[in-house]
Amino acid sequence: MTTTVVGAGSWGTALAMHLARVGHVVPLCARDAAMAARMAATRENAEYLPGLVLPDGVAPTHDARSAVAGAAMIVWAVPSHGTRAMLRTLAPHIRPGTIIVSATKGLERGDWLRMSQVIAQELPTECPVVVLSGPSFAEEVARELPTAVVAAATDAEASLHVQEEFRGRFFRLYATDDVVGVEIGGAYKNVIAIAAGVVEGLGLGHNAMAGLVTRGLAEMTRLAVALGGRQETLAGLSGLGDLVLTCTGAASRNHHLGVELGRGRHLADILSGMRMVAEGVNTAEGILALGAMAGVELPIAEQMAHVLAGRTHPMAATEALMLRPQKQERA
Repeated sequence: MTTTVVGAGSWGTALAMHLARVGHVVPLCARDAAMAARMAATRENAEYLPGLVLPDGVAPTHDARSAVAGAAMIVWAVPSHGTRAMLRTLAPHIRPGTIIVSATKGLERGDWLRMSQVIAQELPTECPVVVLSGPSFAEEVARELPTAVVAAATDAEASLHVQEEFRGRFFRLYATDDVVGVEIGGAYKNVIAIAAGVVEGLGLGHNAMAGLVTRGLAEMTRLAVALGGRQETLAGLSGLGDLVLTCTGAASRNHHLGVELGRGRHLADILSGMRMVAEGVNTAEGILALGAMAGVELPIAEQMAHVLAGRTHPMAATEALMLRPQKQERA
């Protein structure tokens, strides 16, 4: 089948490579025409996954309109801040009934909608949306290292279809209908990952890191449940699994950003040297807004929002968290 991947960053490219290996024809849509031409000529995405050869089934293209028009399934790997505008451009060319696999983690700035909500607003209702999330560094997927993720959808038939079409020897999918829990976990963990990087950058030790990750999971769970998600979802791959990966993995962009903040660098300087998006920077404010709407206290996210906005020094944020009133341990 033809499965189009929109977004030729590291994650979109890795998913395109995987799908081609399991038998799909995969147009890979790059926003930059020159980049698409280079990938087609060299069979490599040198900007995002250097040194890895694109399988024969991957067809880099700049013509996204034609690519989505001929797709039986579309994988959406566009960063959250560009998703709505790109959807509006492509929506007239997407056939009703096409399954949309959302591989984007984050919230839309301003209204703080989850990505599946944005997609549903911009595409025909006949297009089921399946959210793909979990602990999955792009380079490891591209290198065929074992990976387990979650396919979340309210349409059980659509999630089963994605399970079947994505399954491979090194790629395993679990299904759930808890879209809210999966998307909140995927977005929130990036904020906690920045905080974990700050802990490392400040040299605060393993005790602090373990405490942060544990209490970060508690915050994620509280918010997800308040918004309609299920507690067990946050204990699974798209919650705890993704949180552990992004808080400890050297390839995590959000963790790296936090390390540099902890070492005293300014946010603007760090971002200027990053080619790929650290979604947690855009997400922290949104997480707080959702928490306020739901009446949920989110102290780690609050302190990280202050740090990212330049209102608080990372060490001062750490002290503020440590000196909060002590409580019973509850999620």
